[in-house]
Amino acid sequence: MEFLNMGDKAACAEYEAFVDAHPNGGFTQSLRWTGVKKNWRHEAVLARGKDGRLNGTVLVLIRTIPLLGVSFLYAPHGPVCDFDDTAALRELFKGIRKLAEKYHAYEFRMDPFIREEDEKHIAILRSFGFSFSAHAPELATIQVRQNYMLSIAGKTEEEVLASFHSKWRYKIRLAERKGVTCRVCGPERLHDFYRMMQETGKRDHFCVRKERYFRRMMESLGDHCRLFLCFDADGEPLSGAISIQFAGKTCYVYGASSNHKRNLMPNYLMQWEMIRWAIQSGCAWYDFQGIPFYDDPTHQNYGVYQFKRGFNGEIVTYAGEFFCTFSEKAKKTVNQVRRTLCCLR
Repeated sequence: MEFLNMGDKAACAEYEAFVDAHPNGGFTQSLRWTGVKKNWRHEAVLARGKDGRLNGTVLVLIRTIPLLGVSFLYAPHGPVCDFDDTAALRELFKGIRKLAEKYHAYEFRMDPFIREEDEKHIAILRSFGFSFSAHAPELATIQVRQNYMLSIAGKTEEEVLASFHSKWRYKIRLAERKGVTCRVCGPERLHDFYRMMQETGKRDHFCVRKERYFRRMMESLGDHCRLFLCFDADGEPLSGAISIQFAGKTCYVYGASSNHKRNLMPNYLMQWEMIRWAIQSGCAWYDFQGIPFYDDPTHQNYGVYQFKRGFNGEIVTYAGEFFCTFSEKAKKTVNQVRRTLCCLR
């Protein structure tokens, strides 16, 4: 077990290459993600095999709780390793416990890419002393457990397009016939995306992050991140999305649309262009990301699932969060403070 020296460029490059190539990797375990989460400290733990090569990594974000002298540790979609490799897991978890001591952590949480039905690997993680709540309710976890995913491994654009629901193919072609174009844009057009993001948040009743967050995302993730914008024939922005490509997956992370000219169906064309990017890059999956409350037709978010399912993917439900509490007393205090602050808002 060792800790990554963030000042060692060669070591950081080795780390990035490992995470990007691993089937259990993801952009939130990339060191680039730390540039987005600037309000968290971070450390990375490494495990190596007998040959000296990396066989496991975990990026840990560290949130210090002001005035209480404790911290919370979180590994978003980590660790990255073969979950059958108990030796690698043992080394990684040894490092996490050392970090817990160093930062006076009251709790550590992780939500690896393990599916809900994968009882074998859930049992392996629990054998290391992690608590786990099966079938956690909607929005009870940091990350949404239900994603909608489209398998594109080895498929051509024609094959993928033909698999979509006929109405979705019609709407993609309708957008094109009406003169809608979709382009990859640089950060200089981020203000257009943010304006539409604010419109979408107001329309669909959700809070929108600050524009600087999206700018940090584009700057930190570099070529892994793309801003897609759809325009009408007159050049007016109609919709936008931020998509991130990492570890064989292209993820639709944020989407927004204008209140105007929605009948031109820009969102359908935009999704298709992002899927085309994934296919052309040799990705195995296009991840539409979360579909909370997909099984409740009466919920206000059900329309999100209805839109995504027309692309003929599959529902993937992850196991959720595994956690280790180091101080029940500190955890109770932190939760009490949070509840008090919520009541004062």
